[in-house]
Amino acid sequence: SSLPFSPPAEPMSLASSLRVRPATREAWRRAFCTASQPPVKAKKPVRLVPSRDPLPRYEEVSRTEGAFLFPDVNARYRPDHNFELEPLPEREPAKGASDHHWEASWEEEDIHSAVEDHVMLTWGASAGAKDLPHIVRGEGVYLYDSKGNQYLDWTSQAICSNFGHTVPPQVMDAVQRQMSELPYVYSGLGMVPVRARLSALLAELMPGDITGFLFPCGGAEANEAAIRIARAYTGRQKIMTQYRSYHGGTAQSLGATGDFRRIFSESGVTGFIKMFNPQPRAFSWGRTDKDATRRALLALEEQILQEGPQTIAAIMLETIVGAGGVLVPPTGYMEGVRSLCNKYNILLILDEVMAGFGRTGELWAFEHFDGLLPDIITSAKGLTGAVMPMSMVGVREKIRQHFLKHPLGWGATYQAHPVSMACAYECVKYTVNEGLPQKAKKLQLVMMEEIQNLVTKHVSVKQGRAIGLFGCIDLQTVDGKPIQSLGQPSPPYLEPFRKALRENGLITLFRPPLLHCCPPLVISETELRDGFRRLDKALETLDATISALPKSP
Repeated sequence: SSLPFSPPAEPMSLASSLRVRPATREAWRRAFCTASQPPVKAKKPVRLVPSRDPLPRYEEVSRTEGAFLFPDVNARYRPDHNFELEPLPEREPAKGASDHHWEASWEEEDIHSAVEDHVMLTWGASAGAKDLPHIVRGEGVYLYDSKGNQYLDWTSQAICSNFGHTVPPQVMDAVQRQMSELPYVYSGLGMVPVRARLSALLAELMPGDITGFLFPCGGAEANEAAIRIARAYTGRQKIMTQYRSYHGGTAQSLGATGDFRRIFSESGVTGFIKMFNPQPRAFSWGRTDKDATRRALLALEEQILQEGPQTIAAIMLETIVGAGGVLVPPTGYMEGVRSLCNKYNILLILDEVMAGFGRTGELWAFEHFDGLLPDIITSAKGLTGAVMPMSMVGVREKIRQHFLKHPLGWGATYQAHPVSMACAYECVKYTVNEGLPQKAKKLQLVMMEEIQNLVTKHVSVKQGRAIGLFGCIDLQTVDGKPIQSLGQPSPPYLEPFRKALRENGLITLFRPPLLHCCPPLVISETELRDGFRRLDKALETLDATISALPKSP
């Protein structure tokens, strides 16, 4: 009695019932359009009598063209009628290249106008592009702007111009020769000789059994490849990295990053677990290196156990944290991390994008630590001294052997670019022949002496760090607080100091409260001390500025 149709005494479909009732069948024909026409709504309603008409069978209820007698019920595949798209607005045609671009030089006003109208910056707001000096020439450790002003390159640009701004003749010749002989071959379709030679040279310069090499375009890309290699080799996903770190600007490398720049990417990447550095900012692991190392390693091991060692592909560290302030790890810490990786079968990736190729006084920064050998190492900036874009990834023999039979799963159009490799090959040989790591080690005492003098003299300098020609000072207010939180908008009161740096002839990587001191590796002691003299004069302006600020309550 609860059914909408009363079942007949003998089973009969609704269609069969209509076949024996011609009047009803004719009513259906008149009420609905024929099957050859597009579906439309019924012209007049169909009325069936539940007490007389049989219950429809399932195949009459569920039909592509709609239920029998009810074409608008249970019908499928009837697309919505698309609304007509609005016509596109008329596109402004390209103006075409003006004759201006075939002129040998532009006026200063033309350069300034093009910067304001078209140039974009990266980590900072692009409005600042108009205030950058127009650099037109470089020689040795110096740069010159369009007005003839000289600047000492106090941070080797982004800690990459290791040879300063005079390209060694053998590097110039190798680049020109490669461009004339063979400018490009895709790395998966041909093997240029310089690729084999560069790989062999790096294997000879690496301690241990680091034998396999890739050559991406930049440090971020190298770290991206290293992360993918670790995951593919281990079959695990998690990568542990430090809070005070920077590993690059691509999605995965920025996800691995711990500093403020990770906010631009971390919501879209997964699998990165942050750990505290042995140099925390708000607390101390211990009053001695021994105590700090022990507690930091105990905390790291606890975190490994809580995460599950079987889920961790790698621990990824900057051997010496670079952009985060040249953080020199306490004695025993790096060796302890390696031991934990061995204990729990976790790979160790060392990011030496900044620290490699002699910056710290050793060719590889990990050579400062007894017995330390990474499973994967990345480097970039010193590989070519920024003459050409190129980076490297080195892996140990066990990993190289694995990928002889398995696809690496990473690639790029310009990986192993022949011209960049020709540049890198000669740059590495130049680094070795000129003894640049040894020069950096020799000048380390000058770095430490001069930084100590800055801390002693200037109320604005809280402390500093240095290893080789890799240095940084922390700037503070008179009440001992950082002059700015890293990554936050710069306060207006720092503008006089920025101006003083330029007026005293320094170009430097200044991300308050950090001011790096990382000149080219070819710098002389006289030039190095002159750089500190220039910085000393600029800091007098900062001292006066912060002394005039109201003290915090």
